[in-house]
Amino acid sequence: MSRLSPETRIWPARGGKPLAPAGVRAAVIGGGIAGVAAATTLVEHGVRVTLFEREPALGGRAGGFAKTLATGETIEMERGFHAFFRQYYNLRALLQRVDPTLSVLAPLTDYPILGPEGMVQGFKDLPTRPPFQVMALAWRTPYLRARDLPHVGAAAALEMLRYDAKRTYARWDNQSAADYLDSLAFPESARRMLFDVFSHSFFNPERELSAAELLMMFHFYFLGNPEGLVFDVVRRPLSAALWAPFERWLTDCGVELRLRTKVERIERRRGRGFRIFHDHTSTETDLVVLALDVGSLASVLRASPDLGLESILPALRPTSPFAVWRLWLDRPARADRAPFAGTTGIGILDNISVYERLQDESEAWRAKHGGSVIELHAYAVPAGMSEPTIRRDLLAGLHKLYPELREARVLDECFLLRQDCPAFDVGMHQTRPSVATGSSDLALAGDFVSVPIPCALMERATVSGMLAANRLLASYGVRAAPVRSVPSRGLFALPRWGSSHAA
Repeated sequence: MSRLSPETRIWPARGGKPLAPAGVRAAVIGGGIAGVAAATTLVEHGVRVTLFEREPALGGRAGGFAKTLATGETIEMERGFHAFFRQYYNLRALLQRVDPTLSVLAPLTDYPILGPEGMVQGFKDLPTRPPFQVMALAWRTPYLRARDLPHVGAAAALEMLRYDAKRTYARWDNQSAADYLDSLAFPESARRMLFDVFSHSFFNPERELSAAELLMMFHFYFLGNPEGLVFDVVRRPLSAALWAPFERWLTDCGVELRLRTKVERIERRRGRGFRIFHDHTSTETDLVVLALDVGSLASVLRASPDLGLESILPALRPTSPFAVWRLWLDRPARADRAPFAGTTGIGILDNISVYERLQDESEAWRAKHGGSVIELHAYAVPAGMSEPTIRRDLLAGLHKLYPELREARVLDECFLLRQDCPAFDVGMHQTRPSVATGSSDLALAGDFVSVPIPCALMERATVSGMLAANRLLASYGVRAAPVRSVPSRGLFALPRWGSSHAA
């Protein structure tokens, strides 16, 4: 197999029966991407699945909710822009259950990075194969010149091409992403335009984020990614494009959906199985997948001492808050503005989306009312920063970068400030839980879970859900669902013998 080729991996083992014995029941707690992936894998292998979700719809942090505008129109609001990268193999395969041709996805040809004083870095028309895309980017960028190269930390830079999970986490997990980026000794402008936006995209502050996690993400998104640096977007609101179809599809497959249902605690029954307590009643089941965000999972585990998972509570920490602010404005953004742009060096602002150039619902609003639908994001908002201060900072950043909107009047808005994304702190890897819990009938899933392949965000959530289902199915001798991955090791990773993987 080429070091540049995607890999197909199977955990816990190959072979086995195609279906579970008749009557096996599973409860999946949480209807985000991880929970949907787990429920899909289980029901396709013959398990009777009940999926519990406290919100009125599926999707979790990739879901949405209805909002009525001042005009009386009802729109779908989301918790921020979502990029569907081409190497999200397992997420895209999951979505093909409801959209076989992935017709709902549309490519973005570029996503520029905007910095102070007119700084711009684009990614358009780069080669698609590593490491040629990064070599071309380094050659093209005006922020890294030939005379800078002798001063770059070559040994630290080589670590990006030498990714190997065992070695990388042993060497770098006890250092911060900021320390690693400092060791590269890039010129300030090159670090800002080539690294800062990327390192901020995972919600964790650089001074807290593990350098090993950052190196894994460099490998997954850039140096080990055979699909290129561009990504796709969903042209309709996610709730309509993905989650409403998934509700129908899962129901048609026999999954019982318990929406608007909050699970409070779980008890083990005498012998095998569990009792799920919710809404002043309970449900019995044989198997459980816990697919909740870190805060909700910690709450359930504290109330469920029978599960014996108190030891993982210290690892269930959210990172800093993030802010999403969507604005319906009375005048348009300039015609040459990109649908999505990352930002750096402009206060806490991390990106700007011109939503009428991304989604059809906002495009219809603009066609009717004129103006623009603009969304601003701030990841890893500093502790203690008040909502009015966040708003002022974000708006100042928008006006600085898109001055044509300085006089725009806000016709409507929706502001979200949330703190439920997982921390990937320095030194945390050794204590991070995997899908396995020590019990063959209980598994974990979510984007906080340690998985045996390089991946992040929505793809990690999908992989964890599939592996959690595989773990439960293994106790019945059922064939595992395969997981597809970018190359597991970097192009210049050192030889390794006798390696093994576990999930």
